[in-house]
Amino acid sequence: MIGEADVRYVAKLARLRLEHDEIERITGELAKILGHIDQMGKLNLSEVPPTANVLDLVNVRRADKSRPSLPRSEALKNAPAVADESFRVPRMS
Repeated sequence: MIGEADVRYVAKLARLRLEHDEIERITGELAKILGHIDQMGKLNLSEVPPTANVLDLVNVRRADKSRPSLPRSEALKNAPAVADESFRVPRMS
């Protein structure tokens, strides 16, 4: 069973500052969560294959297709500043 000392220790590791009422509330919440995890640990999952995704998807991306690009003059026509046929941006310091 998880206690207040455990919650204080985890909060310290996570660099969380918790008030006393928060510690009491979180202690109860974590105890419930750990109880559910304990119940799941008792399930027989030997026949369940490991899964990375619950949906049976292989590849949902579209195939790359070559297509014409925007002409440079068209791309630069609304640029606030142009230099050497490129976008001019402020220098980073």
